[in-house]
Amino acid sequence: MVVVMEPGASPETIEVVSERLAAQGFQPHLIHGVSRIVIAAVGEHRAADTSGLENLPGVEKVVPIMKPYKLASREVRGEDSVVKAGRVAVGGGRSVVVMAGPCAVESREQLFMAARVVKRAGATILRGGAFKPRTSPYSFQGLAEKGLQLLAEAAAWAGLATVSEVIDQESLDMAKDYVDILQIGARNMQNFRLLRAAGRSGKPVLLKRGLSATIEEWLMAAEYIMSEGNEQVILCERGIRTFERLTRNTLDLSAVSLVKILSHLPVVVDPSHATGDRRLIGPMSKAALAAGADGLLIEVHPDPAQALCDGQQSLNPEQFTALMQDLQAITLVTGRKLGSLPEAGKGIKAAG
Repeated sequence: MVVVMEPGASPETIEVVSERLAAQGFQPHLIHGVSRIVIAAVGEHRAADTSGLENLPGVEKVVPIMKPYKLASREVRGEDSVVKAGRVAVGGGRSVVVMAGPCAVESREQLFMAARVVKRAGATILRGGAFKPRTSPYSFQGLAEKGLQLLAEAAAWAGLATVSEVIDQESLDMAKDYVDILQIGARNMQNFRLLRAAGRSGKPVLLKRGLSATIEEWLMAAEYIMSEGNEQVILCERGIRTFERLTRNTLDLSAVSLVKILSHLPVVVDPSHATGDRRLIGPMSKAALAAGADGLLIEVHPDPAQALCDGQQSLNPEQFTALMQDLQAITLVTGRKLGSLPEAGKGIKAAG
């Protein structure tokens, strides 16, 4: 349930309500809305006596939440959440954020070239994997901390925020000192210890939908992160496994529109992993924006033919630049703009 406080409710009355909820076995979470504060009461204590809550000073009403995901539910927060990563804001419905870069950090030269390309084309977040959970143990597994260092260096040079995947507690502890957004991949969507650790990290989290996860399971995974006090969660639709074999996965764009109804969290789409085919990235990116996505996660490599992983689903610089020009037109049609950082290109010009 949520306890909706009256506009202008004092900190003292909010504290009294929070203490009453805690005494009844709930975990109170304060949510700061546009005009008032809402206290989300999370827990399984369905038999608790809440009848006296509405009579407490400062309480406007008590609303039961029927969804199993409480904090992620639209019933708790009516307006869209905005997740801030450095100077970049994801969500809120006014702009579209593009996160772009190579699947894996391979070398300094490769990453700086990618950073230059994606920044000049209009992306605001540099993606790059330092830890790569691969299906085969013999595939390239990433450069680990060295990759994180290169990612942070290239992003600082280009003036971009960063996102990179973590796969366990060790990689999370390492990555949080280097990146702006921690990514939890599809294979770890229900790694509940990792989700809780990400929640305790205090860093924004990009949570990808699992290979065969339902929408409710996806939102419940977000709930694990939020239950630890971290509301900075971005959901990422990256396709689900079906019987189809001509694409890597089946991109479920209906999930984007539905989740925007069910939850206040921002939603981005990864057309690269969803399709596995660079020829489909452009059409699916445009469709994702039409479906209401707050952003895109796109793989871009300076030379896809030489990529150590997923080259077949990576755009080259010319293809990405052309796509960004098309996306600019799409965002205008939907009443938004393609997000950009202030003082664009200063580091790039200085570095030549």
